[in-house]
Amino acid sequence: MKKKSLRRFYPLFFFIAAASVFLFFIFSINNLSSGSASEEKDQLERALTRAAVSCYAMEGAYPPSAEYLIEHYGVQLNEERFVIKYDLFASNLMPDITVLEK
Repeated sequence: MKKKSLRRFYPLFFFIAAASVFLFFIFSINNLSSGSASEEKDQLERALTRAAVSCYAMEGAYPPSAEYLIEHYGVQLNEERFVIKYDLFASNLMPDITVLEK
């Protein structure tokens, strides 16, 4: 008698297990996409820093703006996703470069 009453719940157990697996995959995909956005932001910040150092080595001064780096040093910016905060104190001091996500 107990085996028959438990068999009624097999479809429910199957549904709960399938829903759990589905939710796990959804959350995993969401975490992967947020991690790649963070990595892209870090790569952009490193590229801007390397370009600024290259500019200083070649021209003797740090670039006046981030736009200068984009135009003359080939840094690519996804303007729909990121904003660059570029603070230059003096032409002989490394600028403060921060990449912010929109």
